[in-house]
Amino acid sequence: MGFRDSLMPCILSAVCSAGGMWAAPVQADTFVRRDIITDPTPGRFSVCSEHTCHKVVQISLAPAQWQQVRDQFSPSAESAADERMHIARAIALMEALVGPLAGTSNDKGRNFKGVGTDGQMDCIDESTNTTSYLTMMAQDGLITQHSVEDRVTRGFIFFRPHTTAVIRDNASGERFAVDSWFLDNGEPPFILPLPVWQDGWEPTP
Repeated sequence: MGFRDSLMPCILSAVCSAGGMWAAPVQADTFVRRDIITDPTPGRFSVCSEHTCHKVVQISLAPAQWQQVRDQFSPSAESAADERMHIARAIALMEALVGPLAGTSNDKGRNFKGVGTDGQMDCIDESTNTTSYLTMMAQDGLITQHSVEDRVTRGFIFFRPHTTAVIRDNASGERFAVDSWFLDNGEPPFILPLPVWQDGWEPTP
């Protein structure tokens, strides 16, 4: 199943919350509007915000801006672990570049710090955008030691579920969560083994 196939209707918008009881992983059940670009390129891609993609804007980066993203992967990673560090830096830069264009510069980590703030994002917005950014990087040959996978949700609807973007180490097959929801806009996402994330992991205060 690819990025396009994983975009399915969501039952509730307030699905991003750490803690509670965790179930086996399921494919992300996320509401995504029909106007979201599922084959993104730096010249044309969508950005979700305002909780569960309530607002979607289509934007583009200038070649010089995309070159800044490319620069985050130079020199080439010598290991998959190095590449994950490159990915974290590149995602942070993408958020910083996209913020002024999509109105998401003031997004705060989690949901409640940014209540009432224009451009605030929940985990559905974050995981959808991160998957889009990862897809663009992979298509441009920047990510070579990992594959972009479908988003994953932990928990059930009454047990405070939470959704993340996911990558897979091509050599080991190990999957990693790429989770930017806990952080303010422009900060490097947490990248950690997916089983650890599925167990209800959250960053130490």
